[in-house]
Amino acid sequence: MTEASLITGELQKLIGTTLDTVVFKVEEGAIQRYAQAIGDPNPLYNEPDYASKTKYRRLLAPPGFTGWPVKAQRLSERLLKLLLKAGAPSKLLDGGVEFEFFEPIGAGDILTATTKFDGITERQTRLGKTLFITLETTFVKQQGKLALKSRSTFILF
Repeated sequence: MTEASLITGELQKLIGTTLDTVVFKVEEGAIQRYAQAIGDPNPLYNEPDYASKTKYRRLLAPPGFTGWPVKAQRLSERLLKLLLKAGAPSKLLDGGVEFEFFEPIGAGDILTATTKFDGITERQTRLGKTLFITLETTFVKQQGKLALKSRSTFILF
């Protein structure tokens, strides 16, 4: 007898659905605090006078900066509730994030971040049957230009 799949019909229905849209302004102070928190001394992230003399004319956001505004909206907490309701296992691990950069993001940009349920796979691991949930978040700048895509993986067992 084969063991039943952890991927329920309700979980499959989530694929492709939009989970959240957040609009936020990238602020100079937030960029500086993030750069300091990760220990990155790059003057393009920390020194407004220096950055104003570059081709960008403003502070730029370090890679990874865009994750905190979306996470501040408690997306992972809402995601877990949604997954549990759809029959997923209750133990959750962060499986990491990948970034794909298209445009620089800097102070003054207004970003629209849209997160969708991108995919689900099941694998046998040392933890037993395990689900790998992928979310894709697109960050679009105020001019309508795609700035960044991030793909986050959550592991449920």
